[in-house]
Amino acid sequence: MRAWLRPERPGEPEPVTDPRERRAIVIELVIVFTVTLGLSGARSLLSLVDSLLNPVPLSRQAVALNVPQANADLIDLFKQLLSAAQLFAWGALGLYLLWRGGIRPRRLGLDRDRPGRDLLTGAGLAALIGIPGLALYFLAYRMGANLAVLPSTLDDTWWRPVALCIAAAGNAWAEEILVVGYLISRLRQLGFGENGSLLVSAVLRGSYHLYQGFGGFAGNLVMGLVFGRVWQRTNRLWPLVIAHTLLDVVAFVGYALLRGRISWLP
Repeated sequence: MRAWLRPERPGEPEPVTDPRERRAIVIELVIVFTVTLGLSGARSLLSLVDSLLNPVPLSRQAVALNVPQANADLIDLFKQLLSAAQLFAWGALGLYLLWRGGIRPRRLGLDRDRPGRDLLTGAGLAALIGIPGLALYFLAYRMGANLAVLPSTLDDTWWRPVALCIAAAGNAWAEEILVVGYLISRLRQLGFGENGSLLVSAVLRGSYHLYQGFGGFAGNLVMGLVFGRVWQRTNRLWPLVIAHTLLDVVAFVGYALLRGRISWLP
């Protein structure tokens, strides 16, 4: 237990002591997360407040994750792909900034040295998080603390499963690189301890899911604590990306296929 609370830190960057460099890192963090997931967190908070001000209970309100973006079928497909491309670009931005600062992707665990082990670890993480996470969502929903989350409202088109799988991979790539690899690495350079940087990372992950309700925040906070600690202990980021992708593929594609066929699905 003590080792879990005080993890080793393989590949940890050296703390930055020069005031100008520290200020530059802080400015970089503010810019990156204003452009990406930090601004999403602020919007999610406002969305939750708006939902709470609505006289309709949270559990009788709904929010959709993957929605049509155009009336024309092919234009909708291209816009879905562009949305996913933006997520991949966000993750690439984090990697590029770390690379410019001397932290190579290999130091984050984004090499190709052990694909089989990374895949198995990712599948195990997905099972570890997915089943309790689904139970927590339904508990929060039944208690009236969460909106009904509709993972997809895309029309039944030939490209829907492909677009949803690409969106799932984009979500995983952006979130795990920015919120785990990039953010924790930068916080380490600023002198944050492992527990402190883990908490910041997990709270940020929960914040941009607040639009789903309190259950969405709590579930993703727990996911952030588990995923962040796994990375701190193993220094392997691929299993997190794989696990997150699997979770979203099951949620997005599974819901699209089962909606209307199972009575208890919202």
